Parts: sequence; C-alpha cells; structure tokens
Amino acid sequence: MALNVEKYDVGVENKLELIRSATESNADEAIEALKAGKVIAVPTDTLYGFACDACSSEAVNMIYDIKGRKHTSPLAICVGDVSDIEHFAVTDHLPHGLLDSLLPGPVTIVLGRGESSILDKSLNPGLDSIGVRVPDSDFIRIIARGSGSALALTSANLSGQPSSVSIKDFENLWEHCAYVYEGGVLPAGRAGSTVVDLTKPGKYQILRPGSAKEETVAILENYSLLEEVLSG
Repeated sequence: MALNVEKYDVGVENKLELIRSATESNADEAIEALKAGKVIAVPTDTLYGFACDACSSEAVNMIYDIKGRKHTSPLAICVGDVSDIEHFAVTDHLPHGLLDSLLPGPVTIVLGRGESSILDKSLNPGLDSIGVRVPDSDFIRIIARGSGSALALTSANLSGQPSSVSIKDFENLWEHCAYVYEGGVLPAGRAGSTVVDLTKPGKYQILRPGSAKEETVAILENYSLLEEVLSG
C-alpha cells in the first residue's frame, strides 16, 4: 500500500536541494519546519533520525507512515537540555545528579509520564512511560530548544531495516522530509542509543544494550541503583 504521507518535489535534478548542513546557521529553518508540522532528518550522537514536533499528532503520524512503523511501537522524545526533562516525565525519584551524569549522551532514559507531563496524549497513547533523549549533538539540541516543545525522534530508516549512519543510507526516504540535515558519516556504528528503564525508584533495567551499555551501567551502579531482574 502506498505511503499516505506528504512528498516534496524531489526529482533527480533537484533532490539535493533538500540537503542542508547540520550547522547553527541552518537551525532557524529547521525550527520553522518543525513548527509547521513537518518532518526533518537530523544527525544525532548515534544515528540519523526523523524528528518532528512531539505535540503535533499529524506530524507524529507522518513519521509512522514514512517508516512503515506500527503505531503500537512507541516513539522517544528529544529535549534540548537535561533540565527540560521534568516537564515531560517524572524525575523526582531519581538520585540527584544522575541524569546529568548520563546526559547529554547516547542513552535513552525511560521514565513515567506522570499527570503533570505536558506531552500531548496522542503521543504513544495508552503508555504511562516515555523514552527521553538529550543527544550529545549540538544541532538537534539547538532546534529542540528553539522549537519550544519536545521533538519526537526515531531512527531514519524503514521499520525493520538497518539504521542510518549517513544520509545516503536513507536516500529513498528523503522525499518525505522538508529538509535533510547533513552531518557526515556518524562514527558510533548502528547500535543506536542504550535504552534504560528508570521508572522504578532505586532500580534500573537495560532494555537495549545499544552503544554505551558498559558506561551506562557503571554510572547507574555508582549511584547505587540495582539491576531489576525480570521474573519468569
């Protein structure tokens, strides 16, 4: 079935016009695209990702359609600074300084959304937790700050296909993006971020090893968190 998503005029002769360098001088253009409900492709500290305004249900749905991703698979959010996380997720049960030790970096922190979260209910409906990223990557942090919202963020690839470490890896999907921001070939490999569940006080659970498991576990245990062992 054909993708029911917006396509931009990207014939062979002007396909490259979608590409911009992932530099601060292009941040305002990216922010305006996000505020207009568009999807953009951006480098992070791990992989290239598709990003949109997390509070725009139309834009979020577009990301699912572009990737061919099931709506039962949740999206993470990205914020500009660690101090922003408390507006979107519950953090008061965490040891002081833990988030600042883990982030910015190649880690996705899964936290409870809580009643005070300003996230739109249409994002990951039915789930009471949310994955949060603060990548160690200047460009995406600048546009997240400037957007005035959280960004929905997921890897720039078709669902089930290899992740992208260069824009060439997802060239077949450029036409669905307002802009594609070039940050070169990313050196972290295709493992993606390490995903850790911190929803329970004093406990952690590694949901995906990713690219920084050892460093992440060392930090968690330095803060006296215990690994949660799954029963059964």
